Amino acid sequence: MARVKAGTTTRKRHKKILKLAKGFRGRAKNCFRVAVQKVEKALQYAYRDRKARKRNFRALWVQRINAAVRMNNMTYSRFIDGLNKANITVDRKILSDIAVHNPKSFQNIVEKVQDSLKNSYKKSA
Repeated sequence: MARVKAGTTTRKRHKKILKLAKGFRGRAKNCFRVAVQKVEKALQYAYRDRKARKRNFRALWVQRINAAVRMNNMTYSRFIDGLNKANITVDRKILSDIAVHNPKSFQNIVEKVQDSLKNSYKKSA
């Protein structure tokens, strides 16, 4: 029986890695041994940063909401507490979008939150 060489398999494997390395600088884009290392590291960064992106966006939304709430003489933590007491279930992404693009509507939400906080303090006293 004839010996089977692994040329086609190896070429396919190499092409797969080099395709992922397209756009890299220097030998990393065309030298297989370097490309393997760079592609593996790039995939690690991509995995890590998919998680980090979620954290970064949530932090951005919180900052935007906090800035908009402080314009209405309130703090972020009291605002979130008031949202819960007013049974307003809008997530932070939407709240920050409203705060940036539609300040009048956001001001109405803040007023409702302030009313609910006043009512909750009256009930507890």
